[in-house]
Order: sequence, then C-alpha cells, then structure tokens
Amino acid sequence: MLTSKERAELRAQANGLETTLIVGKGGITDGVVAEAENLLNARELVKGKVLEGALMTAREVCDALCEATGAEGVSVIGTKFVIYRFSEKCQEERNQTGRAKRKATPVSKADPVRKGIRARRAAEKKVREQRNAYFREQAIEKAIERQREKQLRGED
Repeated sequence: MLTSKERAELRAQANGLETTLIVGKGGITDGVVAEAENLLNARELVKGKVLEGALMTAREVCDALCEATGAEGVSVIGTKFVIYRFSEKCQEERNQTGRAKRKATPVSKADPVRKGIRARRAAEKKVREQRNAYFREQAIEKAIERQREKQLRGED
C-alpha cells in the first residue's frame, strides 16, 4: 500500500511519461494484461489511456489491471490512468548505475496531532492544579480566620 507522499511522488514522475498502454473497445483482455505485466517489469510506472469506444471507465480499467497484475493505482484523471508495481529488475539496474537505492520509508512513531493534543492537555492539567492549589490555600486561610474570630468572640 502506497502512502500519500509516495503516491504524490509517483504522480509527479508520471507527468513526463508517454502513454504506453492503450485500452480499446475490447476492454481488459489477456493481451492487455500481458502487455501491462511486461511494462511494469520493465518500467515500474505505467501510464495508460482508455479510448472512447471502450465500454469501461478509466477507474474500472485501472482497478481491473491492478487486480490482475498486483500493481497499485496511482492516479486516474479523465481517460488516463497510472499504475505502479515495484520491480526487482529496475532496482538492480539502479544499483548498478549507482543511482539512489530504494529506501524504506521512515515511519514516525510520534503523531504530531496526538503530540499537540497531549501537550494541550498537560498544560490544561497544570493550570487546573495551580488553580486548585490556590483555592485550597484560600480555603485554609479563611478557615484559620474563622477559627481566630471564634476565639476572639469566645474571649469577649
């Protein structure tokens, strides 16, 4: 499963790609699936187009091809779609040419939203505790004053 950042990066890479896979009125045939397999093995990222005569939408074609080839849909816009599947062959070529190796996506355990919520809750708790301590001190002082007043009245 691709993350939104990976998907955005792949969409950016797909902008410059030529349309290499065309689906006609025959729909998803064995030939189209085989061609998609070949393109995915060779390139990893494939841009396709659904002709007007086809009885399927681009979304349906993309989903069907992803299911048949084990790829993931990157984007569907109008009649064009982009699919991606990692290829060991492409990775080996990148390693040999010295291009950047595929890195594991760093997974942050700290969720910034939850971190902010926790910080706000901690600040609120601190304020509550300060307020409670203030009122507790005030209550104690009032109780002491009442005791003194009772003692003074009792002596009068």
